Amino acid sequence: MLRTIAWLCVVAGVGCGGTEQPESASAKPATSGEESAPAEGSASAKDAIRVSSPVADAVLSSPFVITGEARGMWYFEATFPVTLLDADGKPVVSTYAQAQGEWMTEQFVPFRTELTFTEPATETGTLVLERANPSGLPEHAAEVRVPVRFHAQPH
Repeated sequence: MLRTIAWLCVVAGVGCGGTEQPESASAKPATSGEESAPAEGSASAKDAIRVSSPVADAVLSSPFVITGEARGMWYFEATFPVTLLDADGKPVVSTYAQAQGEWMTEQFVPFRTELTFTEPATETGTLVLERANPSGLPEHAAEVRVPVRFHAQPH
């Protein structure tokens, strides 16, 4: 019984009075400018989520599918938030990525979501994949940012 409670505490990322604390992702937001990295984020975030599609600087058109895999701690109730921003940082569309398998694990679990959006006026933007953080505590916040481009509109 105590092992079950301890495991649930570790998976949920809450303290249960033990001496071991679960690894938490950095609350520091990613900064832009890393050209060689496929996605930007804290070292902890990079160890917790891998974005397969879209790749950095991909040209997006609506609708598009986002795929990858994230460790179970990235999810809450098998989902996590995804937001597409324009170059000015304004939200274009927000949704949730859905786990494609059992998410209550420390292992990587595939995810998928589809975004349908109206093309913004800017030529570039950022796809933000956030760690689910129902507690709202900054020490549990993490994100990965993928720079993207938008399909050129005909003139």
